[in-house]
Amino acid sequence: MKAALIQFDVDLGRAPEKSRELAVAKVHEAAEDGADLVALPELWLHGAFDPEPWREGAEPLHGETAQVMREAAMDCGVVLHAGSIVERTPDGKLYNTSLVFDAEGELLAGYRKIHRFGFDQGEAAVMSPGEQLVSFDLLDLDDTVLTKIGLATCYDLRFPELYRGLLDAGVQTVLQVAAWPARRVEHWRTLSRARAIEDQVFVLACGAAGTQAGIEMAGHSLVIDPWGEIVAEGGEGEQIVYAEIDPGLVERTRESFPVLKDRRL
Repeated sequence: MKAALIQFDVDLGRAPEKSRELAVAKVHEAAEDGADLVALPELWLHGAFDPEPWREGAEPLHGETAQVMREAAMDCGVVLHAGSIVERTPDGKLYNTSLVFDAEGELLAGYRKIHRFGFDQGEAAVMSPGEQLVSFDLLDLDDTVLTKIGLATCYDLRFPELYRGLLDAGVQTVLQVAAWPARRVEHWRTLSRARAIEDQVFVLACGAAGTQAGIEMAGHSLVIDPWGEIVAEGGEGEQIVYAEIDPGLVERTRESFPVLKDRRL
């Protein structure tokens, strides 16, 4: 299985239509390079730090951005984590919602970010929290499960209990998307490796590039194996990070070093 993490440069001065067009082009590029699973970062359309674009650009779950991403997944024949959008529900609530489409354009999963960043400001003041852990099965052409993938978003990374909950749901791979600041890039790298090591899972961590609201993004998208080894890592700018994933490594790791069998809590 080949994964592609699109480290998209989020430009808030760009029209949303242009950003969608560029994102779709990157999905096509990843597919042409042989990717089976493709991901975009958190809030790549409206940014992760300024509430005004969220209020103005919020969409229903099956709105324009979802439709564009659905068509991209179908056109490219890939499973596409379309990053996250600002979802507006019929009752007016806003959520930071990740969407995953299969190669037929079906919505495989929708995850509303549980842990909102901002310490009662920004996202924490404007967005509503999600309440459910979300995972899905990634299938091969014979409909055999390759790996069970759990979803996480940015600030969720600081809460290991979320990842342990995904583990208890049978997850073998965690796909997390983020808009992580450059000044805390070592937290990003260290915590992502820790989540992979302690739960013996693959961690696919797709970060954003560029500058948002004066905040430089870390980039450094990561693919980490169940031993905590970094298989692939991006730099700071826009790029696509590729890695071959061996789903069987999860079970081999858990069998050779069965630390999870000694859990007491």
